[in-house]
Amino acid sequence: MKAMQVQQANSDFVLVDLPIPEPAEGQIRVKVEACGICHSDAFVKFGAFPGIEYPRVPGHEVAGVVDALGLGVSAFKEGDRVGVGWHGGHCFQCEPCRRGDFLNCTSQKICGISYDGGYQEYMVASWEAAARIPDELSSIDAGPLLCAGITTFNSLRNAGARSGDTVAISGIGGLGHLGLQYASRMGFRTIALSRGDDKRILAEELGAHEYIDTAQTNVAEALQALGGADLILATAPNAKAIGELTDGLSARGKLLIVAAAADNVEFAPFTMLSGKTIAGWPSGSSIDSEDTLNFSALTGVRPKVETFPLEQANEAFAKMMANKVRFRAVLTMS
Repeated sequence: MKAMQVQQANSDFVLVDLPIPEPAEGQIRVKVEACGICHSDAFVKFGAFPGIEYPRVPGHEVAGVVDALGLGVSAFKEGDRVGVGWHGGHCFQCEPCRRGDFLNCTSQKICGISYDGGYQEYMVASWEAAARIPDELSSIDAGPLLCAGITTFNSLRNAGARSGDTVAISGIGGLGHLGLQYASRMGFRTIALSRGDDKRILAEELGAHEYIDTAQTNVAEALQALGGADLILATAPNAKAIGELTDGLSARGKLLIVAAAADNVEFAPFTMLSGKTIAGWPSGSSIDSEDTLNFSALTGVRPKVETFPLEQANEAFAKMMANKVRFRAVLTMS
């Protein structure tokens, strides 16, 4: 089979021929149809994840079909459409797992980091990492929903906001363009925050009820003029911009961060004393991925994607890192 492999840190993806893997006990083999490219794939390319071993095939937005089962797997059958996201498996035995907190498993695996991911024609994964894909979604659309989709959907539905609340989505990019769709379909009064006026029409098409151009307007004052945001979802990795959002919250509003900003976020503690909160959110386990996919199929949420053949992984990754993809890059298998 063909695979795009990182053979050592700080090197390009290399097209290689690898033997098709056999699933071990408790594993499934997936015939990959599409795999999204995520900014987190940089962990593999640049050797930034502790303990990563090379060579490694990245990719954690994997969509395909089960084509082989390892011993003891009964949850899936050959021919099932499945996806595998960031959460690549858990042990079921540690204290977090025993409490149902699979995301904090002390032995958790990450698809494309702990083991070879979806930049290849076939991959194996633990059965508990797989999420069923509904027929209404193509594999190309399903891939990004297993990372950017689950991150925004799962954070919004667990944030404590209720239908009718004012929810602002900061940033209209790979995460934010999905966050806008989910927020509006969950019944929130949805406000889009983005720099420049060029994304206003897009934001409205995605479901935003209001648009604030942060380049021309003080974002906190604009939000307060609308009554303050009960929830702000920060999807753009700009530490300065994230820190400025707290003043736009309502008295007991929440700033929920899903963007991995490299710098520290600064805010004025005095402004938080009314009961405002700041929190972060990870992605989710495979059942959360299934919920994301099913909700997306039901309500018409779709990622905006650009597709590339597997062999063009280097070009696709470079375009994504340069922020020139609108909005998710997806590799497809020939």
